[in-house]
Amino acid sequence: MKITTTDIIKNGIWLTFPPLLFSLSLMSLLPTALTPAQFNRGIPDVLVNIESIGRILVFAMPAFFSIGISTKTQKRGLALYLAGVTLYYLSYGTQNFFPNSDWSTSTIGFAASAYTNVFWMIGLGLLGEKFYFTERLCYRPIFYIAPAVIFAIFHTTHAVIYHQRSF
Repeated sequence: MKITTTDIIKNGIWLTFPPLLFSLSLMSLLPTALTPAQFNRGIPDVLVNIESIGRILVFAMPAFFSIGISTKTQKRGLALYLAGVTLYYLSYGTQNFFPNSDWSTSTIGFAASAYTNVFWMIGLGLLGEKFYFTERLCYRPIFYIAPAVIFAIFHTTHAVIYHQRSF
């Protein structure tokens, strides 16, 4: 299969960059309790490993499919993606700029930057159009959404366990 300029522009990987770059750019501002070394301390290895594999999968998979906004499902996916990214930015931002607020110290608020990922990820899955690597396998949103939901469950579980042990 020949990959064209249009394929590159419509690649799903581009939509993983806004949340990824946002979190990486603010990582140095995180309270000590949320640095990766602290956040993984005391968490069962099996949970950390499954979460890491899930993270790699959901951030790599979009490189293998194109996105579009021509169908009603894709338009809903775009709306959900944008809402999800906004929720993620707000939840992650509160941890950075208001770490001692009632919201940031509550379990729901603390874990928000883990579970809000699922919204933009489902949106991204709904935006999917076709796989690049084979024409025999028709793209279905569930191929991306299922691993994204599983990742979000493990990521949120990790955050809740950490919160319960730390606060």
